[in-house]
Amino acid sequence: MGRVFCVANQKGGVGKTTTSVNLAVALARSGNRTLLVDLDPQCNATTGLGAEPSTRHPLVAGMPLRQSLVPTYCPRLELLPGSRTFRDVEALTRNDPVQADRLGQYLRGGISGYDYVLIDCPPSLGQLTQTALSSSTEVLMPVQCEYFAMEGLAQMIEVIRQVIDHGEHQLEFGGIVLTMYDHSLELTGEVEREVRDFFGEVVFRSVVPRDVAVSESPSHGKSVIDYAPRSRGARAYIELCMEVLEIE
Repeated sequence: MGRVFCVANQKGGVGKTTTSVNLAVALARSGNRTLLVDLDPQCNATTGLGAEPSTRHPLVAGMPLRQSLVPTYCPRLELLPGSRTFRDVEALTRNDPVQADRLGQYLRGGISGYDYVLIDCPPSLGQLTQTALSSSTEVLMPVQCEYFAMEGLAQMIEVIRQVIDHGEHQLEFGGIVLTMYDHSLELTGEVEREVRDFFGEVVFRSVVPRDVAVSESPSHGKSVIDYAPRSRGARAYIELCMEVLEIE
């Protein structure tokens, strides 16, 4: 099995799905067989690649994972679509350790054979996020360059630490990526300094700027790399991809 990234942060609107989609496309375009798993009931990673949410989530329906994957417009990138069906959302988010263990085993059993797997998580510290963490080799945490960026990070890191300390799992801290970066704002610089001072080399050198092309691309069912390849956002995600590829 290759590298499995759990893209997680308990705060919403920090760029988890945007990072999952664009990094997955960049990794695939660099020649790697890549899988994007949509575990967020909002299904934005699914629609962001121009696909339709599934009527039943394969992790709930018990369908073989290989039969549930859909191709995307990007060569070498496959998608496990999410589901907005109420009963599937309820089943996936239910705080049931037995159910979580079954989902984790089912997920881990279907993601072998890929160079990179990215799991887009919901904005919570619930059972679904913890299952994704326990099924991954690394956690990647987008952090928005805003006033409340550090709020709740201690709780998120504690959950990550508990999974890392669990004897059965080999999760590592893959890194923090700063998103919605605006170099013209003094606040952005303050947040960056605080995050880099506290986390050090865990923070990626690449930062993702505020860019209208990044916001527009999902409505076209494409990554920003394909929608606006010369944009600042596209360049940022390509640079982030290069950093990920450097860490083998």
